[in-house]
Amino acid sequence: MASFSERMIGAATLNVPTYEEVEHDTTATGQAAGVVALVAVAGAIGSIGAGGAGVVGALISAFVGWLIWSAVTLVIGTKVFDGTADMGEMLRTLGFAQSVGVLRVLGIVPVLGWLVQLAAGIWMLVCGVVAVRQALDFTTGKAIGTVLLGWLCYVVIGALMAGLAGAFHLLW
Repeated sequence: MASFSERMIGAATLNVPTYEEVEHDTTATGQAAGVVALVAVAGAIGSIGAGGAGVVGALISAFVGWLIWSAVTLVIGTKVFDGTADMGEMLRTLGFAQSVGVLRVLGIVPVLGWLVQLAAGIWMLVCGVVAVRQALDFTTGKAIGTVLLGWLCYVVIGALMAGLAGAFHLLW
């Protein structure tokens, strides 16, 4: 079994056996949560100059987003594309798919930071495709469709939550 850092590197480099390993290792959910937390902290540090929400807000947002994206992706993958997986498998693979997001800490670098943030975000979606393909045991095409639909649903849910939070803030 690979170490935590080896799993993160394997996931970030699109190593299929790494995704298979974390999919089947039911004890790796905590490690996947650790990846999500590390990426959230890196993102919070990287967005300091842009008025980021802070580490606590980033952590809460990252965990809620991870849970929502995993659940929505699982439903789309199993109900629309007939994949087979459970919530634990989806959480583990999509958690590790965020590994490359630790590079978001470089967002703090003037001029270059936004480019690193963008590249890391796109690469995390690519890693998500591999994660979903392995977790749901289907083709790359179905994985791309699942990730794109899941991501769009996640963005809509996030926008609705942000709108509700904004409306709630106005009331107080």
